[in-house]
Amino acid sequence: MSMPGMPGRGLAGMQGDTGGMSPQEQMMVKTIQGVMESCPGKTVMAGCMGFVLGGAFGLFMSSMSYDTPLTAAGQQLTNLPVREQLRRGFKDMGSRSFSSAKNFGIVGAIFSGTECCIEGFRAKNDMTNGIAAGCITGGVLGAKAGPQAAAIGCAGFAAFSTAIEYYLRMPSD
Repeated sequence: MSMPGMPGRGLAGMQGDTGGMSPQEQMMVKTIQGVMESCPGKTVMAGCMGFVLGGAFGLFMSSMSYDTPLTAAGQQLTNLPVREQLRRGFKDMGSRSFSSAKNFGIVGAIFSGTECCIEGFRAKNDMTNGIAAGCITGGVLGAKAGPQAAAIGCAGFAAFSTAIEYYLRMPSD
C-alpha cells in the first residue's frame, strides 16, 4: 500500500518491490489492470454490474407489488391453491426482475462506454464527460420514441449526470 512520503509499493506502476509476486502473477495483475482501464472492459463491467443491480432492484420492486383480494385479478388469484399462487408469484417476480436487470445493464453499458470514449477523445477527466455521456445515453434510449423523446431523454439524463458528478466531485471535509 502506498502512503504519502513512503516509497511506492503499489501495483499500479509495477515498479520497485513486487510484494512477493511471481512473474506469472505480475503478468496476471498487469493484464487485469489493462482490461479494467480499457473502454470495452469498463463497458462490460458496468453492464454486468447494472444487470446484477437491476435484477436485485426488480426482485424487490416485484415483491412489493401484489394483488389485493379487493381487485378482480386479486380475487381470481386468491381462489387458486396456495402452490399455484406461489408459482405464479415467483414466475412474475422472475420476469420482472429479468426485465429490470436488462434495462439497468443496457443503461450502465451505454453510459460507461460513452463516458470512457469521450474521456479518451478529450483527454480530460472532468464533469463534462459525464454530462455529455448522460445526454448521449438518454438520447439513444429515447430515440425509438421519436426526436422529442430523444431530446427529453438527453436533457433528463444530462441533468441527472450533472447532479451525480457534482456530488461525487465535492471536496470532502
